[in-house]
Amino acid sequence: MQTLLEIKNLKTVFSTARGVIKAVDGVSLILNNGETLGIVGESGCGKTMLALSVMRLIPANGQIAEGEILFNGQDLLSLPEDEMREKRGRDIAMIFQEPMTSLNPVLRIGEQIAEAIRLHQHVPAKEALSLSVRLLGEVGIPEPDRRVKDYPHQLSGGMRQRVMIAMAMSCRPQLLLADEPTTALDVTIQAQILNLISDLKEKNNMAVILITHDLGIVAEAVQKVAVMYAGKVVETSDVVKLFTRPLHPYTLGLIESRPSRCTDAKAGGAAYLKTIPGTVPSLYDLPPGCRFSERCELAEDECRVREPELMEIEKGHFVSCFISQRIVK
Repeated sequence: MQTLLEIKNLKTVFSTARGVIKAVDGVSLILNNGETLGIVGESGCGKTMLALSVMRLIPANGQIAEGEILFNGQDLLSLPEDEMREKRGRDIAMIFQEPMTSLNPVLRIGEQIAEAIRLHQHVPAKEALSLSVRLLGEVGIPEPDRRVKDYPHQLSGGMRQRVMIAMAMSCRPQLLLADEPTTALDVTIQAQILNLISDLKEKNNMAVILITHDLGIVAEAVQKVAVMYAGKVVETSDVVKLFTRPLHPYTLGLIESRPSRCTDAKAGGAAYLKTIPGTVPSLYDLPPGCRFSERCELAEDECRVREPELMEIEKGHFVSCFISQRIVK
């Protein structure tokens, strides 16, 4: 398969009153045409900031300090802003986590979709509005010719997310970044949104980066997975191998902390939920050595003083853990 996106040693930093923090610290990933890559991890691990870095939409106090983002072989970081603006929406699109904050509350949804179409396709306003109606129909919104006249507050959460998908798909991009696209939606609507993204991906031969903390979504919707922790990728592999043979203790902890149907006799037969002790470390005060060492039950002295590199342990399976690297080899 042909490589569509290659991220090399990407470092995104932010200057704050408390010092410089590394939100994305040396991340390298490869995504091929037509693939779906899941990026998973707890809140604060750098998932969203990685996506915003690809879009070159990081906040004003941040900067990409190092690395390359190759899209079809072209480094996005070397493009002038006007050329990058053309890439956004036309070739690379993003669905943000909360559609209500992404949509303009005082503009009808048809106008907002039409604006994106006019910006990149340079078509007349009437034609753009007609395309907006068609797009709303494609993403499963009933009576699209009537709904284009609605304001965002008149739509349900699921329908607003469909509007965001319609906007993202307006120019048939090669790459779609979806940042927690099912947050705050009920399970039935979640499944509908994921199926919609999958159908559009197949129809348009599009690659997708799906950012989520939900391993159930990862298991069903992606081919490859990258697990992030405290700004770094700690494990990558295909989705089957990740669930059947997780090599990083953090990945194993995430898998084991999924809700289970098992019960705990000591809790009166109630369902129990295993958790990872502690919290993600502050990026202002990272521990020495492995960033997961303070929460890891397997951590040894070496883990607390040296930071492991991401190494290929098996074909296509990379992990940054001294213990796993030693055991598997």
